[in-house]
Amino acid sequence: MTQSNNPRFQQFRNLTIPMFVLLGLLGVSCWSQQSNTSYTKRVLETSEIDALFSYYSQDGSNAAVTGGEGTEELTDATSSLVLRMPMNANDVLTVDVGLSAYTSASSSNVNPLDGNNLNTSPFDASSGESRKDLLAYINPSYQHSSDDRNSIWSGNLYFSTEYDYFSVGFGGGYTRLFNEKNTEVSVSARVFLDKWNAIYPIELRNGFFDNRITGNGTYNPNFTPFDQETRSSYAFSLGFSQILTKKMQGSIFMDVVSQNGLLSTPFQRVYFGDTEAFFIDDFQLADDVERLPDSRFKLPIGGRLNYYVNDFVVLRSYYRFYWDDWGITSHTASLEIPLKVTERFTLYPTYRFYSQSAADYFYPKEAALSTFTYYTSDYDLSQYDAHQYGLGVQYKDLLANARILTFGLKTIDLRFNKYDRSDGLDAYIITLGTTFIGN
Repeated sequence: MTQSNNPRFQQFRNLTIPMFVLLGLLGVSCWSQQSNTSYTKRVLETSEIDALFSYYSQDGSNAAVTGGEGTEELTDATSSLVLRMPMNANDVLTVDVGLSAYTSASSSNVNPLDGNNLNTSPFDASSGESRKDLLAYINPSYQHSSDDRNSIWSGNLYFSTEYDYFSVGFGGGYTRLFNEKNTEVSVSARVFLDKWNAIYPIELRNGFFDNRITGNGTYNPNFTPFDQETRSSYAFSLGFSQILTKKMQGSIFMDVVSQNGLLSTPFQRVYFGDTEAFFIDDFQLADDVERLPDSRFKLPIGGRLNYYVNDFVVLRSYYRFYWDDWGITSHTASLEIPLKVTERFTLYPTYRFYSQSAADYFYPKEAALSTFTYYTSDYDLSQYDAHQYGLGVQYKDLLANARILTFGLKTIDLRFNKYDRSDGLDAYIITLGTTFIGN
């Protein structure tokens, strides 16, 4: 459940696939030139379809659902279609729809008792229905360019739903090109309004009773449900891009993000160090769920630098600094080196490094006290370093000879990434993308 709000999965996904897309677009635009013609060229000559598929798998032993200890095994399969349609010479409509299905040993332990396990343990997945969920989303957007192509306005909507979460978003942006299109300035704003259907660990729900509970005394946690189940997020973004030389392009960006509402995940357990421990078999019952402030301010600042070495090699670098008022600071750096093997094939070796400090409210299992106001044992909010290694290959059909119905194949992109974190979490992701163009 709540795949879109599983911080571990979302963090990995957001820092891999979108980065490839953005860096790829930046690399293409870096070397393109527009010819002066006597007519206005269409922004998009013909309809295009992107068909995307990814498979993600992770494992570890610090599951937040079971208070920072337990299996983090998770698999996810995501498929999406992105359709770009020229509405006229200046306007483009894009519709992005997708489904994401996952199975999680960690989230299955929201209710570890709903399966047929002989011994209940945080390191074993429940075989019940809570182990899986499905996310569906649609993201339509509309872009309008001025006749001289120096101004671009855009607007978008977003809707997603899964078993215990619903999200709606909207936003818009403006981009201005100067200096014969060598300089670009962009500004955008986005709003997301989310609604939880809060699901708590089974032992904290009303009416729970099990005669297998062991421990000193009576299990009676001091638990109160959250009094609100909504979340709102507001983001304002600024970007600046400049062609520095014939071979170099750079860009910088800054986001200002404010979140308010239920920022805790309702089914992530916390165990206190000053209370008695109670068990069913080897599974420890929660003392509470994580409690985090109802507001958060984030400030990421970063940049990209692309350098064209020759017709066969391009260097694409990226760096981001992040700060928030929960006490986390982080650094992200990556390097991608497209290697043009032939006219049709390009290899993409990549490396990414990430490091962050711990949030003020992070405590390992049984390190927090019941007298604290805020606490979490989610290791996504702990201090750690991470390395990501990747290799991709892209095939271009220069004449779009291969066809499906009336669409010709433009590109095939296959990538593999391996992710290793210093707290023991490891993951890999395989992505396959194809682009088709219409007549």
